Amino acid sequence: MSSELAGLKGFLESVACDPAASRGRLHRESEAVTRTVYQRDRDRIIHCGAFRRLKYKTQVFVYSEGENYRTRLTHSLEVAQIARSLARFMGLNEDIAEALALAHDLGHTCFGHAGEDALKECMADYNGFDHNAQSLRIVTKLEHRYASFDGLNLTWETLEGLVKHNGPIVGEGSKPVPLAITEYNAGHDLELATWPGVEAQVAAVSDDIAYNAHDFDDGLRAGLFTLEAVTELPVVGDAVRAVLKRHPDVDRNRLIHEALRDVIAAMVNDIITETRRRLSSLKPTTAAEVRLLGAPLVGFSDGMAAHVRVLKAFLFARMYRHTKVNRMTSKARRIVHDLFELLFAEPQLLPEDWRDDTIAPKSLKTARRVADYIAGMTDRFALDEHARLFDPAVKP
Repeated sequence: MSSELAGLKGFLESVACDPAASRGRLHRESEAVTRTVYQRDRDRIIHCGAFRRLKYKTQVFVYSEGENYRTRLTHSLEVAQIARSLARFMGLNEDIAEALALAHDLGHTCFGHAGEDALKECMADYNGFDHNAQSLRIVTKLEHRYASFDGLNLTWETLEGLVKHNGPIVGEGSKPVPLAITEYNAGHDLELATWPGVEAQVAAVSDDIAYNAHDFDDGLRAGLFTLEAVTELPVVGDAVRAVLKRHPDVDRNRLIHEALRDVIAAMVNDIITETRRRLSSLKPTTAAEVRLLGAPLVGFSDGMAAHVRVLKAFLFARMYRHTKVNRMTSKARRIVHDLFELLFAEPQLLPEDWRDDTIAPKSLKTARRVADYIAGMTDRFALDEHARLFDPAVKP
């Protein structure tokens, strides 16, 4: 890190979330003596069942394709590391930044975006499906761990950041707000038209950094594209050339690792510099003022944002739409459709703890119950459940 950047350490301290000033939890509880409210939020997320299931949920590659590729769990941990480091350097609250990074993918289905797209299709006539709204359902309704309430009873700031980490979801140009968010917001206002706290913004850009860098790692190791192809790209290509200049005889695996370290560093440094510039221009002095700015305080510079768009376009064309990935995603869509259609028509086939005498076949309530069940599945469980329900040779 340059001496210029080092001199910026702690520059966002005045707009950080203060655990002592939290708006609290929907259900009142005594707080822990040994942990702040945001530390407690983070710990509740780590200990919940939905977080553990991320271990066997696809990022890009289904678990059966190899154990060395990213899963939703390892991706979330990598996002949390970047978010925590950025928050610490900028003078923000590390605990809530980490909590949001760990929780941001809780609502994703099995089989990555293919599974989500299939579930959206299944739920099109039944108030839809959205992974962000599903994350909110998990932490406010579907986790059953505590005697006094459903969900995890997280603080207002963590819930706000979970729902709005990519920006306001109400206002000009916004997409329709998912019903799960609207329903929850009616009883616990998350101020959907404002920007979230700055730690949530840090978690959002950390997600961009992590999946851009690490999808290149997985794609190269899987042979979906060549090292020569990425040397033509901005940022990544610059990093490869810089490593080869420093270490001309480095082997391929070390080259990839060193280059992606440089990519992450370049993006992190750009965010720090650009955020400092925005702070000087927008001049918020409190966390509350950050929410009312009308624009994000944390983000890439215009130049880096343009580079990131090029990287995403490359990954989309060369990785996410690669024949190998397409074939698995096609299977995944069929599996999700099969599961939904059968359980929607015959809800008595749901496991005992998911049944409800009040749900009738092909009803709105049944659709949501089945969507919750499928969304919570790991890749492995979905494959096994499909076999149990459709293969006569497999015991139910």
